[in-house]
Amino acid sequence: MKIAIIGAGNLGLSIAKGILHTNGATTMYLTKRHIEIIKEYEKYGNVTVTQDNKLAVKESDVLIFAVQPGHFEGILQEVKEFLTEKHVIISTITGFSLEKIESIIGKDAYIIRSMPNTAISVGKSMTCLCSNEAGAKRIELAKAIFNRMGHSMEIPESQMQAATVICASGIAFWMRLIRATTQGAIQLGFDAKEAQELAMHTCNGAASLLIESGNHPEEEIDRVTTPMGCTIEGLNEMEHQGLSSSLIRGIVASFEKISQIRKG
Repeated sequence: MKIAIIGAGNLGLSIAKGILHTNGATTMYLTKRHIEIIKEYEKYGNVTVTQDNKLAVKESDVLIFAVQPGHFEGILQEVKEFLTEKHVIISTITGFSLEKIESIIGKDAYIIRSMPNTAISVGKSMTCLCSNEAGAKRIELAKAIFNRMGHSMEIPESQMQAATVICASGIAFWMRLIRATTQGAIQLGFDAKEAQELAMHTCNGAASLLIESGNHPEEEIDRVTTPMGCTIEGLNEMEHQGLSSSLIRGIVASFEKISQIRKG
């Protein structure tokens, strides 16, 4: 694949690394206003670093836009005359609708919106994807790209805001749970470094169990709870203190906030 990443900032470079480390591109163009700090990527041999968005578009088939929201429309206007029937447009810009993109470059373009999270930098992103009618023909291509950097799921555009809360904000929610577990481990006698190591890898193991087995969380909970045991005692105390309720209320509050921002 000939791929261009328009806007090689933190997210754009994370995507580039994921693609390059898995040999997912025959050629790659990285664009940025100040290219000095990304020149090192040319060491890959098949990477061209440039300030010229038009050149990157003309020399590529898949265009991944990772620019600031305020710059996106201007860049689309700049390059739209160079778009052809071969191009697949993938936007990572939050809140920029498929309809709005279509109004600039046309409904016949293959347009896909993606919503990765910060774990993309370590190849563990949960990325949600949606497309316009034409873009549906290229959604499997987008999945293949983002599956190199974690896991992807196609959803309706109407669910993209909710997915932002669950997957993007969700990273922070899980970090807070890991921190709380770390604090508990310190109180039980582990030093801070040991406590965090225990919390991180236990969290990773729990998620991996569900991913590999396909089981419901309660099935795995049943495996480690015994009658009158310490696990059920701890779980019940957490529920008495509102653990599940607090998480759900936090998720809903976050969604209500992002909905207000969009309306504003």
